[in-house]
Amino acid sequence: MALLRHPSRCWLRDWRKYALSSSPNSTSKSSTNFLPEDVVDSSSLTYSITLPNQLADPVTVDAAPGISASEFRRVHFSVRKAIDSSLFKQWLKNMQSEAGVLSNGAMSLERVLIQGVDMFGNRIGFLKFKADILDKETGKKVPGIVFARGPAVAVLILLDSEGEIYTVLTEQARVPVGKRILELPAGMLENDRGDFIGTAAREVEEETGIHLNLQDMVDLTAFLDPSTGCRLFPSPGGCDEEISLFLYKGSVSKETITQLQGKKTGLRERGELIKVHVVPYEKLWRVTADAKTLSAIALYEMAKKEGLLPPAG
Repeated sequence: MALLRHPSRCWLRDWRKYALSSSPNSTSKSSTNFLPEDVVDSSSLTYSITLPNQLADPVTVDAAPGISASEFRRVHFSVRKAIDSSLFKQWLKNMQSEAGVLSNGAMSLERVLIQGVDMFGNRIGFLKFKADILDKETGKKVPGIVFARGPAVAVLILLDSEGEIYTVLTEQARVPVGKRILELPAGMLENDRGDFIGTAAREVEEETGIHLNLQDMVDLTAFLDPSTGCRLFPSPGGCDEEISLFLYKGSVSKETITQLQGKKTGLRERGELIKVHVVPYEKLWRVTADAKTLSAIALYEMAKKEGLLPPAG
């Protein structure tokens, strides 16, 4: 079922169906027969997929060499599980979309090498793979290392307190960049239902303690041209992450602002050690290097300038 994202602009279409079959040359092995020091034979983890616009050229999907049997068991890893994941299906959908890499036939997908999987419970949370994309005119491969983490949401919260506008940020330790970062409340979609607004509201409540009314939230990325997909791509050179940015405006007392400042929140059982910061909106663009925050400011200011925001309730 399609998900409407803006009255006249962006929507998500149903996923295409892909033909999936085991490679006829592959040999099936059970991981329960491996000793901990054994290494999985990569030929036992080879599949092929057939794309609608490459019917004559099936795509090989296999595992990186040297995967140990113990690791295979520990993370419940299999190429088939990666292929069946929503992350991989969405990537294939993007590749064949109207603006996709494979849309005009100038490039072809030759092979996908699964290099790593991180499980979030029973589902794949992160997927890393290398895609061999061939430019037919030059015969050269296009850089194709992918870190797939899927869609996410973030919320720009503007609180009016006695005529002054404040923004709510979270401070977290971000290990990949080695720093503590001030950023918008944000989170990943945890299922395939596409509940962007609900996820955004839930993440805000978990990270700041603020309860948002869903009907008061505005999707800022929906104002982008439909050709963009109405999502923000913060790092398209290596990551598939696409973010929906929402706006929430409310009025609070000075006492509430004081209570929020420095508040410690987050789901401790998930390792979320979050500290809330309340910043005057006029200073927001200078206090953080978070791409989500700076993009939200730009979208909000342009939407306000062009009269696209709904009237204040």
